[in-house]
Amino acid sequence: MSKITAAITAVGGYVPDYVLSNQELEKLVETTDEWITTRTGIKERRILKGEGKGTSELCVPVALEICKKRGISPLEIDLLIVATVTPDMVFPATANVVTDKIGAKNAFGFDISAACSGFLYALDTGAKFIESGRYQKVMIIGADKMSSIIDYTDRATCIIFGDGAGGVLLEANTEGYGVIDSILKSDGHGREFLNMKAGGSNRPATLETVAAREHYVFQEGKTVFKYAVANMSDAARGVMERNHLTADDIAWLVPHQANLRIINATASAMGLPEEKIMINIQRYGNTTAGTIPLCLWDWESKLKKGDNLVLAAFGGGFTWGACYVKWAYDSKN
Repeated sequence: MSKITAAITAVGGYVPDYVLSNQELEKLVETTDEWITTRTGIKERRILKGEGKGTSELCVPVALEICKKRGISPLEIDLLIVATVTPDMVFPATANVVTDKIGAKNAFGFDISAACSGFLYALDTGAKFIESGRYQKVMIIGADKMSSIIDYTDRATCIIFGDGAGGVLLEANTEGYGVIDSILKSDGHGREFLNMKAGGSNRPATLETVAAREHYVFQEGKTVFKYAVANMSDAARGVMERNHLTADDIAWLVPHQANLRIINATASAMGLPEEKIMINIQRYGNTTAGTIPLCLWDWESKLKKGDNLVLAAFGGGFTWGACYVKWAYDSKN
């Protein structure tokens, strides 16, 4: 019997209509378009506006687009995993909310919280369900409404993050396409440098925590930058070496869109030229778990069956990793 791998058979993406430009941020905090662009590569980001709209609102159009592209009903989905740090509620899982909203009545679902590495963690987890042979269609969505946990008086963080979602459908493959290998890592000491201080069981919400603005993202930028460059690069190189891949073998690097300098440093460590890097940070900013699948969505028309992709990310906590994916289809777009 041929080995079963989990192949990506469809992709979807969604970003809200509202554009928050660098020029608009100049009115909110002491910054400039030139300062933001030079240090991050970001020109604008998308924001989900409206009362009562959580991360599930970003996931639903992604799930429906994937079903439409693949020509399937939501009833055929066996499992939905949502990678997010901005769930609609502490519980139930956002995945369960999404399955209800799209009518995926035969699917079970759960969330994965691994910050910016969440999509990679979820992709590798979903692949295992396919490889077991018990599940036929597993949907993975990375989504975050980062505007819900960003302090728009904090210049260090408000310039970076945006809202968005992307996802993929995984199905069984016996031709060697799909998720081939992953290196996933975490180191909890990083919680000191990138976190949300309050809102969890260790520090529940009180009038004091709200007044102290502790329910927003906190980041010590220089430390995070240093660890992100080193660990993303190591994971990407590690997955290449373990699978005997050279820079010539790689069609695309699909990096987490945290900072253009981090992306370029990772590509340089892999020996990859600029034309092999997927970059859309200038349009969407850092959508946390949404960045990698949004790249796949934007570049789908350029992907060819058999292309070797390396997906790499680094996130708060710390979490990081890389996945080697062999693309399974030629786009019809």
